[in-house]
Formats: sequence, structure tokens, C-alpha cells
Amino acid sequence: MLMATRGITGKELADDLLQGVSSEQMRAATRLLGAHHDGYWLRRFFEDQELADAAGRPLLAYAGPRPSIDWNAVGLLLLADRPPARKASSSELAVLEFAASLVGRAPIQLQRVIHAVDDTEFRLLLRALMAAAYGETH
Repeated sequence: MLMATRGITGKELADDLLQGVSSEQMRAATRLLGAHHDGYWLRRFFEDQELADAAGRPLLAYAGPRPSIDWNAVGLLLLADRPPARKASSSELAVLEFAASLVGRAPIQLQRVIHAVDDTEFRLLLRALMAAAYGETH
């Protein structure tokens, strides 16, 4: 099942991927990816077969009526030798690594992340960290 991502905002795409997801960390990580560059990574997860090939499996799981992010696959993608994700800018990659770290799928060096992102992206990261720790309503 391939979902059309054109004409839908990154926030809406994240909301669709979060149906049935109860983990605060997964919710925060998915919302972060939806808010960053209007869902840049979420769109690539749907549309870029090269990413799935590099991870060795699809980046989206279709266990229920709606897909969700397969965070284990995202972790494998980040570990791949010269993954296609490296085509992304340093800030885009830093945001993906940060999101994966929220769900325990990637270690990160915070200093590198801080230097890679701009002020807007940094605020998105902080909001995601708060949501992962305390829930979305905090």
C-alpha cells in the first residue's frame, strides 16, 4: 500500500502514521519528522525505495489499517555503509538521528547535532524531547 504524500502537510502525514501508536517516544519522534521541513523524512520513507533497500527492509510497517514507522528499520538505515540518507543535508540527517535516538534506535553526539541544526530546528528538537519525556500535553 503506497500512500500519496502530495497535497498533505507533514503534520497531517505524521498524524496518519500515529494512529494506534501509544509510545510517547515514538509519537514525539514521528511528530518531529512531520514538523521538520514539512515531513521531509516521512515523505522519503514512503517514496524512496533506495532508503528501504539500504536498511534491508521497508521503513514503514503495515501491521494494521494504517502504516507506522518501523524504527528498527530506521536504525538499520543509519548504520548502513554509505546509506542514501547521507544524500540529505547535515541538519536533515541530524534531525533523523535525533528522532531515532528518542526511540532508542540510534546513538547521537549532541554537540554534532547542536552545530548541524538552525534555531528553528533546535526548537523542534527540544519540543520533541519534552514530548518524549513528559507526553504531548506537557
